[in-house]
Amino acid sequence: FPSHDRVILRPAEVEEVTSSGIIIPEDGAEGPVRGTVIAVGPGKHDERGNLIKMTVQVGDEVLYGTKYYGTEVNINGEVVILIPQQNIFAILTRKEDV
Repeated sequence: FPSHDRVILRPAEVEEVTSSGIIIPEDGAEGPVRGTVIAVGPGKHDERGNLIKMTVQVGDEVLYGTKYYGTEVNINGEVVILIPQQNIFAILTRKEDV
């Protein structure tokens, strides 16, 4: 499990095709990236020691920013992204919504 307010994401394998048929892999595109949450930390503590719980859950599909924040990690042959929860811009779907 990640520590504090960290989240482990599985990046979506999405490719964008331009009008002329050129394929741009998502990791080369600008802007937010889509992924699925596969693990979450317990949250972080505020200045008074109170635990601030996580708002994302395992199974959530999210949009996140990695340009300067994400860390790619290879776990058992799978490349995943480790980021702080604050770099998740939106929850697109919840596991129970699917």
